[in-house]
Amino acid sequence: MIKQTAGRDNLGTLAPKFAELNDDVLFGEVWSREDKLSLRDRSMITIAALMAQGLYPQLQSHFVMGKKHGITKEEAVEIVTHLAFYSGWPKAWSAFKLIEEVYSDE
Repeated sequence: MIKQTAGRDNLGTLAPKFAELNDDVLFGEVWSREDKLSLRDRSMITIAALMAQGLYPQLQSHFVMGKKHGITKEEAVEIVTHLAFYSGWPKAWSAFKLIEEVYSDE
């Protein structure tokens, strides 16, 4: 597991407690429970939750993480296609653009 520092890097001065909770609790404790769910599975769940809410900046970050955790471009497309029926067609259109960006090197 790679130590997460995004909270401290981006919000450490403005919101140090939030940054600590993000890096140490969410990613340090929850995401590290790989004996319960793999990083790949956690990425898929997180992608689904973020797309359902239309949170595209965070969704893009989690497509990047998902790619690192083994989610292929084809699987990302299938996840979004499936979610389109549950989360909304326009959200899927927006998510496909993010997939194109994240997997542009393929």
